[in-house]
Amino acid sequence: MTTLELQHVRSGKVRDIYDVDHDRLLIVASDRISVFDVVLDQPVPDKGRVLTGLSTFWFDRTADLVPNHLISADPTDFPETAGSEVAGRAMLVRRATPLPIECVVRGYLFGSAWAEYEASGTVNGTPMPSGLRRAEQLPAPIFTPSTKADLGEHDVALARDEAILLVGEERHAEIERVSIELYEFGANLAARRGILVADTKFEFGEIDGSVVLIDEVLTPDSSRFWPADEYEVGTSPPSFDKQFVRDYYDSVGWGHEPPPPPLPAEVVAGTRSRYVEAYERITESSFDEWHGPHGS
Repeated sequence: MTTLELQHVRSGKVRDIYDVDHDRLLIVASDRISVFDVVLDQPVPDKGRVLTGLSTFWFDRTADLVPNHLISADPTDFPETAGSEVAGRAMLVRRATPLPIECVVRGYLFGSAWAEYEASGTVNGTPMPSGLRRAEQLPAPIFTPSTKADLGEHDVALARDEAILLVGEERHAEIERVSIELYEFGANLAARRGILVADTKFEFGEIDGSVVLIDEVLTPDSSRFWPADEYEVGTSPPSFDKQFVRDYYDSVGWGHEPPPPPLPAEVVAGTRSRYVEAYERITESSFDEWHGPHGS
């Protein structure tokens, strides 16, 4: 956990959250990495800065689609007690009440969705067209929410009726619409820069009864990013995200339950390079220019 002279609220798989005052929080993205809902022992250097830099990029560009909780990622706006160590990896945000579901949007058939489809012809319990192949682009993006698991637990896919029970029919309709709009906006921008967004996860909260986008947006942690020039239907495409780590663990036969085997240094380095490349492709900026020890 990051140690700051602020009151610690809680920690997730990657982020540490601190109180600033009644209305504001400081969210710090660590370099921890989790796969299969298990936090690994080896951090990935600069990962938290990539997540924060990309999230800030997307929060700024999607504010017309849905309000978000970001106040500032500029370290000069943080409380003095935050310290310089969080530069580039922290966001000052408005306090929101999170909605109790993960809002997953899929544009391609892959991962757990492919496994369910292969077994039953459905995704999240909804029948899909027959004859689709692994990694194939879907006729249209689909909303496939899941539970929001606690640390050490696994997310569980939710059928439509189950999700509605958790958030209400009106709120479900709103976040489904907004999630798909956000996915389409992000996927279109990323595609122009050589990256396919196979799927992604959004989180929403409420401030004064209105929905706001929170946490992170279209990052390598919350999304599957594929290089467009290496994409091929029927395969497991190379990626700029955690799939590189997942593939390594699957290759050594780990059963996805803790404790995980150590992550080799070359996999750590390869993961960092993929995260940084995703940042630079999408933002069209040098990662060294982002706030941090070597940046502005």
